[in-house]
Order: sequence, then structure tokens, then C-alpha cells
Amino acid sequence: MKVVLIKDFEGYGTMGTVIEVKDGFARNYLIPRGIALPATESNLRHVQSILSQKQRKLQKEKEKALALAKKLEGLVLEIKHQVGEKGKLYGSVTSAEIAKAFAEKGIEIDRKKIILAKPIRDVGIHTVSIKLHPEVEVQIKVDVQPQG
Repeated sequence: MKVVLIKDFEGYGTMGTVIEVKDGFARNYLIPRGIALPATESNLRHVQSILSQKQRKLQKEKEKALALAKKLEGLVLEIKHQVGEKGKLYGSVTSAEIAKAFAEKGIEIDRKKIILAKPIRDVGIHTVSIKLHPEVEVQIKVDVQPQG
């Protein structure tokens, strides 16, 4: 039986893929669980329309990410942190602190999108990556200064 996948299914394909499976597997597993639909002309058109909507949505998200990346380019964030001897920090600067510093500047960035290659434990300027979209990544400078 030919079915069209309406969800990604490990080992069989991604959404919109037409696959040939045994009748019992399709009727008893794939269709009842909402993983696939019979590969009729109307179901194929329906899945294609969903895919095109999803593609447009992803394109809009990418455009927003590119606009934000342009805004962030060349930005230097200043973060005050408690410092011990020889310029070493108590603890380290976390992605949550960087996100908070962005929020103070009026820019909302999820802390999960901030990628720290290694923990920031020294005073000074450090480069941090922010992955705004799977295809858009921007580098910013974080200037860690002693508090007080």
C-alpha cells in the first residue's frame, strides 16, 4: 500500500514522502497513529500545501533572524561580575547572564541560542556565538568587567 507521511518517521522518511509499505502496517500502525495517510490525490495535495506553508514560515523566521543578526553585528555587551585575585571571576559568566544583558538593551534572545565555546572565567573581552536560526549565526563581543 502506498502512503504519504504526514510526520517524520525514523527509517522511512520525512514529511511528504510517499512510501510503499505492507497493508497491515499502514492500516494498523501508521494511519491510526497519525503518521501517514493513504496516498490519494487529495491527500497528496493536502500534504503539499502544508509543506509549502511550513516553508514560507521558515523563510519568514530566517528573514527575522537575518535582520536581528544585522542589528547585533559589532555589538559589545558589558557585563559586571564579581572578581577575585588576578582578574579571575567568582564562578563564570553564563548564557543566562548574557541573555539578561541583552534584555536590558531591549533585545530578546533565548539563552539556549547563546553558545559559549568555553566558560568565561576571566575579565576582558570574549567572543560569543549566537545561533539565531539553523542557518544564521552571529558573533558578538562580551566585555566582562569587575563589579564595583
